[in-house]
Amino acid sequence: MRVRLLALVSAVALFSLGATPAQASSEGHGYLALGDSVAFGFNPLVDPRNANNFTGYPEIVAQRLNIEDVNAACSGEATGGFIDAHGLDNVCRFYRANWPLHTSYTGTQLSFAVNYLKANPRTRLVTLNLDANDFFRLTSGPSTDFWPPSGCYTPDFVAYFSSTGCAVQNLEKIFAAIRGTGYSGLIVAMTYYALDYSDPAGLFVSGLLNGAMETAAAHSDRVLVASGFNAWKQQSLAVGGNSCTAGLRIPTGGGTCDIHPSPAGRDLLAGAIVDTIAASCPAHSATGCLNRNRG
Repeated sequence: MRVRLLALVSAVALFSLGATPAQASSEGHGYLALGDSVAFGFNPLVDPRNANNFTGYPEIVAQRLNIEDVNAACSGEATGGFIDAHGLDNVCRFYRANWPLHTSYTGTQLSFAVNYLKANPRTRLVTLNLDANDFFRLTSGPSTDFWPPSGCYTPDFVAYFSSTGCAVQNLEKIFAAIRGTGYSGLIVAMTYYALDYSDPAGLFVSGLLNGAMETAAAHSDRVLVASGFNAWKQQSLAVGGNSCTAGLRIPTGGGTCDIHPSPAGRDLLAGAIVDTIAASCPAHSATGCLNRNRG
């Protein structure tokens, strides 16, 4: 169980953000993507020295909605590090120190998002997937980088992801900061897929991570939830439950897979976001829904 749990979050881990990118203008892009290695599009088989080698679900969402994205995701990003430069982190800070992100910035991902949205009031979509790296960091031993103030921290990961736990508190803070910029467009939070839909232990962990995101979204101002979990479920169960066997994770040889999405898995996640947007505006397409939220 330990190996599967660590694997679940190890790959959902690699990215972060900070200051407004040089190319940002007052006209802005249509779409700001935030999160960890899943949003970044991490693939352990390609050269990390060129960020263009990675394609995450935000790029597919942008193509389908015909908008331009700014992908600020960082592999290894946890909710604490997203908020505070000394916050609980998996490997985002290490990744940023050694390899480029899709978007260059200094500071935290949250400070980048706030600065970007203030400078780009015509932004129409913000997406976020986050909190798996919190689990990975909690289960990998003691840490000195607890997010100050550390009042909500607990090494008990069940309590950490509870409805009143640190993950929910951090996610609510992130959503509040996004709305605090005056941004009134769509926010879509995405939950995580499962590695194996027939594995009770893995499903328990998925439920904790996704439950925290769903709770935070419900407590926040107009945050939609796209189910990455359901996006992979049917195709995985059709082959017994394993999302590797279903072709939704990156194959690494010998019938094994990395925990990150393959192109097929990535496209299903993008589809979940587009479908969620469309469902929020029953009389419009997803693109039409975005246009209604144009600043």
